[in-house]
Amino acid sequence: MSELRHRRGDGDGNEKVETAGESDHVDSEEEKVLEEKYVDELAKSLPQGTDKTPEILDSALSGLSSRWRNWVIRGIFTWLMIGGFCLLIYGGPLALMITVLCVQVKCFEEIINIGYAVYRVHGLPWFRSLSWYFLLTSNYFFYGENLIDYFGVVINRTDYLRFLVTYHRFISFSLYCVGFVWFVLSLVKRYYMRQFSLFAWTHVALLIVVTQSYLIIQNIFEGLIWFIVPVSMIICNDVMAYVFGFFFGKTPLIKLSPKKTWEGFIGGGFSTVVFGLVLSYLMSQYPYLVCPIEYSESLGMTMDCEPSGLFRLQEYTTPAFMLPLFGREKINIYPFMIHSLALSIFSSVIGPFGGFFASGFKRAFKIKDFGDVIPGHGGIMDRFDCQFLMATFVNVYITSFIRTATPQKLLQQVYNLKPEQQLQLFYALKESLENRNILNLIP
Repeated sequence: MSELRHRRGDGDGNEKVETAGESDHVDSEEEKVLEEKYVDELAKSLPQGTDKTPEILDSALSGLSSRWRNWVIRGIFTWLMIGGFCLLIYGGPLALMITVLCVQVKCFEEIINIGYAVYRVHGLPWFRSLSWYFLLTSNYFFYGENLIDYFGVVINRTDYLRFLVTYHRFISFSLYCVGFVWFVLSLVKRYYMRQFSLFAWTHVALLIVVTQSYLIIQNIFEGLIWFIVPVSMIICNDVMAYVFGFFFGKTPLIKLSPKKTWEGFIGGGFSTVVFGLVLSYLMSQYPYLVCPIEYSESLGMTMDCEPSGLFRLQEYTTPAFMLPLFGREKINIYPFMIHSLALSIFSSVIGPFGGFFASGFKRAFKIKDFGDVIPGHGGIMDRFDCQFLMATFVNVYITSFIRTATPQKLLQQVYNLKPEQQLQLFYALKESLENRNILNLIP
């Protein structure tokens, strides 16, 4: 088979014959060198949170080695974040939901800013506005779904809001179509590839950030315990893995994150399981933390209920291998503690892979952090990379093993029916209750 060849001038009027493969090889090597240089420059232009320290703290720790200095800084701001988390819990579900929204927006900003830098599209028309428009549209859809699910009964009784409930998904899709058309009209011939790449980048960021925050909000509505315990498990695993790795780590765990060790991974996992069981036992005793969040027209948001069987002490037979630990054949525990065991195992074994994924992403662009908001830690995304994966698991777990239909949710569906359908349902339900003599038992 003959080779495809082309001619290239050598500067002296002579021509040099090269095969297409040779030319492509040269071009690809040149492109690779240029790409490496660009990525290096990109890394310098993006913020590095672990390098940012308040001047007062920086001077106070100037006598320490870089290893211990980083340890102290991370420790200080870890405890500050834990304290802030406790204050938010005290503030109630509304404060937590607003915080989730703020964290979501900041994480999206950190991811999308890297996209702007990577694809060098700062001068392209409307693209920054488009990215934020898609974020608003996505939030309108997902947060609207939550409002309909939990406050639909009230919204449906307000005539001017009923339209938004009935056609919420159609409105959401229409808003997305506006953004889609806007994107097509903004295309510039010279930058097609970059624009489509950033379009995909934006949608991946939305998938990672917005959908996960929607699931977190759903978990909160199931009861604060379904939010607090998983989040605390991830925090515990992250802290204890760092502690065990710092003092005992010798065996590398994964190439994506060279500082991660098997000692830290195993120590963090064991600590998380123990911590999760203790925390679950303590929190299961408070109705404020275990009751689902419901809306009452007279009381507003309420978390007052008779705790379900998950949060009532039950007697279990002690497994044979745990008899030496408890010293008796029967133990009383909350059933939620068994479920928390599954959550803690996931947060210890699979949860860290969210961090490894983020590490791989950062290494691709030779950056240490997504941002510089938190000294010693990096950006908001650096702290919440594992939380998003955990939120999805918790939501799937609740849907698969915990959640059951409630009168409030069924009533919401009934209100969406036409009046004649509501009457048909009423008479059918009345007839069924009469046939089973249930109505006769009501005083």
